[in-house]
Amino acid sequence: MSSAIVPLVVVSVLALGLSLWLTRWLATRAGSGFGPLDHPNERSLHVAPVPRSGGLGVLAGVMLTLLAAFGLGWMDGALVWIAGALILVALVSFFDDLGDLSPLARLAAHGLAAGWLMLGGLGWSHLDLPGVTLVFPGWLALVLTLLFVIWMINLYNFMDGMDGLAGGMAVFGFLTLAWLGWRGDEPVYALICLGVAAASAGFLASNFPPARIFLGDVGSSSLGLLAAALALWGAQLGLFALWVAWLAFSPFIVDATWTLLARLARGERVWEAHRSHHYQRLVLAGWSHRRTVLRAYGLMAALSACAIAAPGLTPSDQWLLLGAWAVIYGVIHLKVGLVERNAQMDPA
Repeated sequence: MSSAIVPLVVVSVLALGLSLWLTRWLATRAGSGFGPLDHPNERSLHVAPVPRSGGLGVLAGVMLTLLAAFGLGWMDGALVWIAGALILVALVSFFDDLGDLSPLARLAAHGLAAGWLMLGGLGWSHLDLPGVTLVFPGWLALVLTLLFVIWMINLYNFMDGMDGLAGGMAVFGFLTLAWLGWRGDEPVYALICLGVAAASAGFLASNFPPARIFLGDVGSSSLGLLAAALALWGAQLGLFALWVAWLAFSPFIVDATWTLLARLARGERVWEAHRSHHYQRLVLAGWSHRRTVLRAYGLMAALSACAIAAPGLTPSDQWLLLGAWAVIYGVIHLKVGLVERNAQMDPA
């Protein structure tokens, strides 16, 4: 593995530099008619139009990483399938950024991407909990993989609603997977995850509050697809159980899933724009974007540390870890409600 350090560092620096340069260039093109603008709406937390082409910078860094892996001769069959699914989701999302596509067309593309990953052998075939393994029947594995990939693509899109949040989640989440890949003696896996994290960091430099550019659907949907695909690939390689990757990305998974279920319970139209995610509620209650996102980074860092440590724990300690985080997320939910009530009592 020591011989792989130089390629990992060089490729990651190049991915970071390309994403940083392209994102800043795209940000300077705002108002010139180049690229789509994100106009404020019912879901937004910003008040002025902002370019939403930053995902192109992230994609450039990721594609450079993939090409470098092929150029280095670090061939892995999974990369071909992941690259194909990524291109499909990115293209559809890019056209959606330029002009709204129907939800059915987007869903069909996401389903095709999930199917492409499954054809490449990247599926959710069993539930590997601490000390317990449940093998799914073939038909159930197909259904669960389809739902998992589609949900990860869309939840990342749902959570991309505040300066610095989605980019930060990508940096912490993919760095965690890269570390697990390096520790597991899988340099190709580590390279791809590290390249995604580096490309996301390049974008984050222009997206940290106050943001000069947004990811757009092309960026958020692509990162969601990569989170799902690389989690499945890492589990297939035996680097970790799938729940470890879920733990690393749980700030997005928990918030988006909780919000969806809560809206369904209230009888709301879940396909309509809203501002009921926890991070949105905090900003609407008076927290600044920077304060909210820095608190989120602290949460992400803690979960990354726990995800890295988790594979080395005993099953009983893994259950304690998961139970502790379930309690912590419950406390966070209560805290957000308390912040809202205090803001209503003291509107000044």
